Amino acid sequence: MCNPRDDWGFGPGLPFGRWWTGAWQAGGKGARRRSQMFESGEVKFVILRLLKEKPRHGYEVIKALEEKLGGYYTPSAGTVYPTLQLLEDEGYVRAVETEGKKVYHVTPEGDRYLEQHRDVLEEILDRVRETVRDFTGGGIGELQGAFVHLAGVTFKRAWRRGPEDPALKRVAAILRKAADEIQQTWGGRAAEPGGSGAEQAS
Repeated sequence: MCNPRDDWGFGPGLPFGRWWTGAWQAGGKGARRRSQMFESGEVKFVILRLLKEKPRHGYEVIKALEEKLGGYYTPSAGTVYPTLQLLEDEGYVRAVETEGKKVYHVTPEGDRYLEQHRDVLEEILDRVRETVRDFTGGGIGELQGAFVHLAGVTFKRAWRRGPEDPALKRVAAILRKAADEIQQTWGGRAAEPGGSGAEQAS
């Protein structure tokens, strides 16, 4: 059922997921919406699938879920750890003390439970994919694609050229000018000389 390389349909296309989540949450309403990515009782199926791919301790579960979901959802410790305890109480996972941490392994009972509820799990993931697609569609999808391209032509080449390459200052000036133009498009004012448009964001 589970392929360890499976990106769950979110991964490679969302390289700016974590950054975008932070920006979205900074607006105030995003944090509440993202915390409701799963309905009550659903996250245990997702965590069980994650542990079927490989054993993990609690913090690894949190980070792996964030990565699997393209950065658009970061579960809280208050969600993950009680769910792991519940799965352990139900006999679906067992905790093994490893280097001072509890590492959770799926049990044969957990394998059977996951297989029996395969359709439930796929319905959950299909709905979450739809939620993410709705958020990244249209103009926002175009914007994110432009960021991906910008990163590719900027940072990758900059690292290859090294810190003393004279082209770096010219590229930095181009980026500052672009930031100012973007800020003006949003209705703000351009940055002062030596600053950046992002500093003037409201």
